[in-house]
Amino acid sequence: MNLLKKLLTTVGLLWVTIGLAQTTLPVPLNIQATYAKGTRSINGTPGKNYWQNRADYIIKVNFNPQSRNLDGTVDIDYTNSSPDTLKEIWFKLYPNLYKKGAARAMPVHPEDVTDGVKIHKLTVDQMDQDTTKLAIEGTNMTVSIPPLLPGQKAHFNIVYSYTLNKTSHIRTGQVDTGAFFIAYFFPRIAVYDDIDGWNKYPYRGSEEFYNDFCHFKAEIAVPGNYQVWATGNLTNTEQVYTDRYVKRINDATQSDKITDIISDADLQAGNVSTNHPTNTWKFEADSVTDLAFATSNHYLWKASSLVVDPKTSRRTRVDAVFNASHKDYFEVVNYGRKTVQAMSYKFPKWPYPYPHETVFDGLDQMEYPMMVNDNPEEKVYDAITLTDHEIFHTMFPFYMGVNETKYGWMDEGWASIGEWVISPMIDHALVDTFGMHQYQISAGTEEDQPIITLTPQLSGISFMTNSYPKPALGYLYVRDMLGDELFTKALHYYIRQWHGKHPMPYDFFNCINTGSGQNLNWFWKSWFFDRGIPDLAITRVTLQKGLATIVITNMGTKPIPINLTLYFSDGSTQLVHESVVAWKNGNKTFTITHVTHKRLKKLILGGTYDADINKADNVWVAK
Repeated sequence: MNLLKKLLTTVGLLWVTIGLAQTTLPVPLNIQATYAKGTRSINGTPGKNYWQNRADYIIKVNFNPQSRNLDGTVDIDYTNSSPDTLKEIWFKLYPNLYKKGAARAMPVHPEDVTDGVKIHKLTVDQMDQDTTKLAIEGTNMTVSIPPLLPGQKAHFNIVYSYTLNKTSHIRTGQVDTGAFFIAYFFPRIAVYDDIDGWNKYPYRGSEEFYNDFCHFKAEIAVPGNYQVWATGNLTNTEQVYTDRYVKRINDATQSDKITDIISDADLQAGNVSTNHPTNTWKFEADSVTDLAFATSNHYLWKASSLVVDPKTSRRTRVDAVFNASHKDYFEVVNYGRKTVQAMSYKFPKWPYPYPHETVFDGLDQMEYPMMVNDNPEEKVYDAITLTDHEIFHTMFPFYMGVNETKYGWMDEGWASIGEWVISPMIDHALVDTFGMHQYQISAGTEEDQPIITLTPQLSGISFMTNSYPKPALGYLYVRDMLGDELFTKALHYYIRQWHGKHPMPYDFFNCINTGSGQNLNWFWKSWFFDRGIPDLAITRVTLQKGLATIVITNMGTKPIPINLTLYFSDGSTQLVHESVVAWKNGNKTFTITHVTHKRLKKLILGGTYDADINKADNVWVAK
């Protein structure tokens, strides 16, 4: 028996031992191996041997809005912090989603199918590589290198180009003839981690991303009448904007009020950016997982800022950059500002971590570090919920670095509960039920897979429900069970342990257990690991001498809260609530005893966020 096998056996025995006293979670062998290696711990914290690789990027690109051609160079200093010797480097060429023959999970218009990313030159530590022999398959590219030992660095220089898509707007592309959202636009090194080694999953347009935390410097050259917004800080404001707009940007960065940085009149005057045929916009960002940019020659810009950390007085600027014909966007800066405020002070009560959040009027509903690509919406409800959902992603996946490709629920589930909680703070009349209908109609069917199922293994409605409403309900139910104060304490423990790193599901579960001081495995297992059906029923009501005895039965197998509304003859109502803890011990019934001196007319079981496949037995009417 080799050392690793002995360690795995020890870990397995440990889980069995714990299981004698309380519920355990099934742990796959590759996850058990991380405990054996000491890269992760069973209490949820990074292990003493935890590591992650890092890269510093210098990106210089030219973008031609007429031809949609993007070309440039990327220099990468890559540090191998792993204990392994790397003999090849895996790259991600995300624009190859549009390449002829690429595997795609969604259609692309024929006019957008291209030859993909063209690698004109590639050097490794100044040694030229034969670009005709590069191993490129879909969005993955592998490059053989001299052995890169643990602790060593390698330098890569890549000269490349590709054509941006005109239609088929899958998270990136042309918005109109003078506006573009450009993401995933440079060759980047894939994640090499302690669980899987290289992230070899191809990008197919459905699953999202997994990237390392890196330092980025970007120089983006566009025609002189275009402005650029991007991840990171603009470091040459005075060189690309005329003095009037430099002052407005600075004012907005320090002011709570809404500032019109670029108005219709400014666009008509045509003196927003400095008068050169081409301007180069320089941005810098540290410890972020990606860099995206947007450019336009006719968009308005509204901005405001607020203090997000009262201890340091640090501020975040919130931008709305948009086409004047999209009237809903005139309020987006307010929705964005209120979202950042709510995130900093209400939920998750963590100071917004970045210097700006820019919502750009695009053709998708997608998040990037400090950037959002959101389509316009006609209804206020949709504009609010879309804005706060995408901005909430700042915490998950960008601050926490989760693997969205494998575990979509570790970011989309959080954005969904963030949307549910924050939307009514923006508009008190708003009730957000995003995803509830889809779960309601699919719960318990063959398509209803356990949440823990890897995202690339999902399709159909389960791809949606497992990513969005089901995990959001799980988080919501735990918050309800623990109470806001203890839940926030546990969530902050998780954030402190893993921000800037790559947490996996077990790190989350175990951190919440540790941070709350409670073993919640009974709930994690039932809600995230097991198949099952949410189904509560009112099964018996006894009325006697002003005392109502009501029996609620869990007809299904999923623990969901009890929200029972009592309706009285005088028109008044009363809500009786019990969290999912009602089912902690595996009991199938829960009895509510309610003292009332009013005549009870009706009972209705269930609330806005209570999934229940059979609502016919959720109503009782007095005879």
